[in-house]
Amino acid sequence: MARAVPAVERAFDVLELFLDADELSAPEITAKLGLPRTTVHELVGTLAERGYLMSADRGRFRLGVRSFQLGAAYADRLDVAREGRHVAEQIAARCRETVHVGVRDGTEVLYVAKVDSSHPVRMVSAVGARLPAHCTAVGKVLLAALPRAELDALYADRRLTAMTANSTTNRRALRRELDRIARDGVAREYCESNEAVACVAAPVRDHTGAVVAALSISVPILRWNDDVERDLADLVRHGAAAFSERLGG
Repeated sequence: MARAVPAVERAFDVLELFLDADELSAPEITAKLGLPRTTVHELVGTLAERGYLMSADRGRFRLGVRSFQLGAAYADRLDVAREGRHVAEQIAARCRETVHVGVRDGTEVLYVAKVDSSHPVRMVSAVGARLPAHCTAVGKVLLAALPRAELDALYADRRLTAMTANSTTNRRALRRELDRIARDGVAREYCESNEAVACVAAPVRDHTGAVVAALSISVPILRWNDDVERDLADLVRHGAAAFSERLGG
């Protein structure tokens, strides 16, 4: 991996603050990042000059049009989200449960598409949400596709935090589960990220054969049993294969 450039990292740190805030002032950015005031003013000034930030009222800043253009260009080219939504709609129509499409970002899962269950009782989630990969069926499918050396490096300095009492926090146990998922082609999760939800997921491959996303079906545990798990595992395999075909896999 190439050496990171500190100035570029700090610029991205500034921009990423706006993922959780509509507007920020230079003093607020300084406080949040712990950077010298002069450094923040230089960064903000440069980003504003290039159009990635723009001035708002009372010395505050918001994301600029250039940030929107980059995001729009990314979304326009993100076939995974567009094609995933199409397949998710088909799978959700067959099972009437919530269907997600997720991609991996480091040790997290980012949900890029979702179709809600048609049942009155269903899980609550949102496109754009992030969860620890090791706590979700989607995430474990994506982790299982990694070479083991890359997986070990990914978690070398990270603890496996728990979201529920069922979350896997032991590295060896996670490794054994990922090996099983790699053999079986389906990941299963029971109340590991949400105490009231079970889930199955399968990998999605592109034209090179690489795993680029995962498709999952999530079910409230009040509707979960062995027969449902078996049927949905078959369905999510079918859906992931159809998704892969749409990506040239």
